[in-house]
Amino acid sequence: MKPALSLSLQFADARHRQLLPRHRVARWLRAALQADAELTVRIVDADEARALNRDYRGKDYATNVLTFDYAREPVVVADLVLAAPVVEAEAQALGLDIAAHYAHLLVHGALHAQGWDHEHDEAQAQAMEALESAVMVGLGLHDPYAAVVPPPARRRAQAMPRSKRAASRAK
Repeated sequence: MKPALSLSLQFADARHRQLLPRHRVARWLRAALQADAELTVRIVDADEARALNRDYRGKDYATNVLTFDYAREPVVVADLVLAAPVVEAEAQALGLDIAAHYAHLLVHGALHAQGWDHEHDEAQAQAMEALESAVMVGLGLHDPYAAVVPPPARRRAQAMPRSKRAASRAK
């Protein structure tokens, strides 16, 4: 049985509202959950994302996703904050559908909410990436850690190694 999910979906930046219907966001999150959860997903602009990242992580830039986890038992309770302009820019740079990139970042944030960490433990980072890949493929979406071959107009650099990608991801 899939874990129960209580979801609050907020749009401070509504540019991608049509790409993120509640049922789709809930499906992506449930696929990553291993326990019942109460999650708030907030889509924000770059200014709000930057302020939160600066105030809570000491990093003065807008990042793609921030996870604020408050409890893991008996129910996972967390806020996931995604910066719409960052998500859009990353999707374009990677040649991905914007909705698919949101799916990956929501899965990533949901795993953080459950205690997964890629910043302090390389073994757990690899396990987290493997789980993210399995969840995404299970949803019928791209494997975010497979080698990406950019379109000819965007051939710049080879795909970043897994460990460096993991280190560059925001919690």
